[in-house]
Amino acid sequence: QTNENNTRLISDIADEYKADETHSIPKFRRALIKQINAGREKNEMEPLTDDEEELIETNINSLLDLKNYMIPTLRIISTADEEDVAEIFRRVNSGGQKLNENNFVETLLAVYDNDVHDKIGHFCAASRIPALGTSYNQIIDVQPSHLIRMAVGLGFHRARLKYGYKLLRGKDLETGIISEETRVMNMTIFKNALKDVTNIQNWHAFLNLFAEAGYLNKSLVASTYVVIFSYVYYLIGKNEYKVNPVELRKVITRWIFMSTVTSFYSSSPESTVERQFADLRNITDAQAFVKYLDDTIKQAMNDSYFEVQLISDLTSSAAISPVWYGYIASINVLGTPMLFSNTPLSKHWVLGSDGNKKSIDKHHIFPKKHLENIGIVEDRDRNQLANFTYLDYNTNIDISDDAPSLYVGRYKEKLGEKGYADACAENALPDGFENMDYFTFLEKRRVLMAGIIKKAYEKLWI
Repeated sequence: QTNENNTRLISDIADEYKADETHSIPKFRRALIKQINAGREKNEMEPLTDDEEELIETNINSLLDLKNYMIPTLRIISTADEEDVAEIFRRVNSGGQKLNENNFVETLLAVYDNDVHDKIGHFCAASRIPALGTSYNQIIDVQPSHLIRMAVGLGFHRARLKYGYKLLRGKDLETGIISEETRVMNMTIFKNALKDVTNIQNWHAFLNLFAEAGYLNKSLVASTYVVIFSYVYYLIGKNEYKVNPVELRKVITRWIFMSTVTSFYSSSPESTVERQFADLRNITDAQAFVKYLDDTIKQAMNDSYFEVQLISDLTSSAAISPVWYGYIASINVLGTPMLFSNTPLSKHWVLGSDGNKKSIDKHHIFPKKHLENIGIVEDRDRNQLANFTYLDYNTNIDISDDAPSLYVGRYKEKLGEKGYADACAENALPDGFENMDYFTFLEKRRVLMAGIIKKAYEKLWI
């Protein structure tokens, strides 16, 4: 280490290498020890011990050994083509920090068409910066893997990125043969699909459907797969099946609602979509395409789902919950005023609705402090989804830690009996909840919340 002001350090390691070349390392070592001891004496310290002098010699030898260290290298012959280079990169990086298929696809794009690689990067960056006429949006911060999945899904009807890598290498998935001709053809298909995916008109026409489904910003969307694959289906319906634009908007909105509320892509999403792509190979017209999506939606959200599974899913205290977000989305679809307010909840989800304080708060209907006072202290009980609602900032402050039996009277007087009853019904509050046993209240409210979600679902079919 070099430091001319510290006698414990070598001021210039080049001096050690020169001493080694002239076979004068012993002289160099003695001079260094003398330098260190002089510094110690100046600071009223004991001179170096024998063990410390041996350590100095060991460290000098270790420094000299750096000259003999062999840095691992990989030589690629000049006749190697881009395919060979890309394959070598994949194999070398298969150990250590594991790279995924997206990394390999990005490498192929950088090798074969750096303009495409740059285009993906620019689109992703723009999605985060507020501006008109760009990819900026309220639903998703785009990653390169998102665009690659979309382009592979649209262009090749494949969900697994490993297929994208193979296709862009030039592999025929039917024969297994890799060829330059296939690589060029597949790259062209990918680029054309990416052009449709990154078309700003397509992009925003699709993302606006999230608002139609009640999902007004990214904080309500628990899965990026919903965005990715719903967009693929939107573009397939638009480009391949030529679905009527109005009908396409409606069916994709229903698809977004269903796949978000039910966590449709939570288990093996690639396998799920691969099966659907296989099904689409037998579908030849717009009517059949729409029917296929609608049949899948109806199967996922049948009566049993609303009456059993959804109520079970609402028995949760998870901070991130698709069914809670689905309930809020349903409130937005129905245009429901926020509890104890005349303003629709949806107004508070739009950009610019907050100041220094959030304009709405997620509030415990049975406040935590009140529950603690009656002996309910476990957060998994107090933070049940059915114990939450959104209130405007001032109402939240007003209610504070009051028991429902205390604050309900104030809002009955403010809204009137009918207005209060309507507010409770629209926000899934059982009649007389303020006087209920807490756990009875939770059971009844889950059923009512499921009813709100079903009502919004049915509205999306109109």
